[in-house]
Amino acid sequence: MDLDYGPEAEAFRAEVRDWLAEHLPAEPLPSMDTAHGAAAHRDWERLMAEARLSVVSWPEQYGGRDASLLEWLVFEEEYHAAGAPARIGQNGLFLLAPTLFEHGTREQRDRLLPRMARAEDVWAQAWSEPDAGSDLAAVRSRAERTDDGWLLSGLKTWSSRAPVADRGFGLFRTDPAAARHGGLTYFLFDLRAPGVEVRPITQLDGRDGFAELFLDEVFVPDSDVLGEVGDGWRVAMSTTRSERGLSLRSPGRFLATAARLVELWREAGNPTDTALADRVTDGWITARAYQLRTLATVTRLADGGGLAAESSVDKLIWSDLDVALHETALDLLGADAELAGPWTEGWMFALAGQIYAGTNEIQRGVVAQRLLGLPRGR
Repeated sequence: MDLDYGPEAEAFRAEVRDWLAEHLPAEPLPSMDTAHGAAAHRDWERLMAEARLSVVSWPEQYGGRDASLLEWLVFEEEYHAAGAPARIGQNGLFLLAPTLFEHGTREQRDRLLPRMARAEDVWAQAWSEPDAGSDLAAVRSRAERTDDGWLLSGLKTWSSRAPVADRGFGLFRTDPAAARHGGLTYFLFDLRAPGVEVRPITQLDGRDGFAELFLDEVFVPDSDVLGEVGDGWRVAMSTTRSERGLSLRSPGRFLATAARLVELWREAGNPTDTALADRVTDGWITARAYQLRTLATVTRLADGGGLAAESSVDKLIWSDLDVALHETALDLLGADAELAGPWTEGWMFALAGQIYAGTNEIQRGVVAQRLLGLPRGR
């Protein structure tokens, strides 16, 4: 693994840093879980798209730069270091798009990706159901064949971005008689289509970042089936690898948080509190370790390798690290932590990281069985 990014990547880093310094909003954008904030975030995404910075690793024909994965990591490092806005299109950009590149048709990529890059379509993730959370194969929402398409019916819950999104993607059961992991098909659907009801779920912070989706015979054309009918589980595992591993949570996010934590220690830390100093140091080291692990993954992919169960290790690292960094900051602040808005909000969001993308308990089982070869527990 070469730890030298090279002159091209560093030149790209300088370009990204300069662009962000010139165009970054003067004030933080309103929460994207509000109508006003969602509109502001879409405007930001369009501004990046005009500079071909919204999807740098995508082919030029879809709005990207054909940048290497290493250059994408550079972009992510600079983006998070600058404190740039959260990506309202992340479900599409980081989860669905890699799946489209792997399993989609040329027609689907041409139709969907440019709109995604410009935030003309924001996508909601429609995986979970009331009795199918981490056990995704237990989904009961169904799809029935009709002329030139399918009718989707069922209930999806905890659908991220759904209150402000345009479209959704998820698994539906097309063959009820098939085995648990069979008979599933991956569908793309319009959240404004007849038969769709979006009911926002209000969070502890009072915002509506999630929703329940009630679907009653929602028509989806054959052109919005992703992959083969009945092969949805394999296609969905491609999405979950992106969610747990490389694309959704890049090291840049945690390097920036660790750097802010170190700066907080310099400003407010007690030099005699060696235990807390050790936690700050450990957080910074772990963030760097995750960066190095990701560089190794990028090197492997560049050499023709793949990303499989190893993504579960990544998910365990970044989700636990996120909680540790924010808890350390709150302990450092002490009684003032209640007034530390960004750190408190970041901590509440970090707690969810151990649940979404498959709970950490599930990921430990994946690591034990698929990577370590241990037997399944009884």
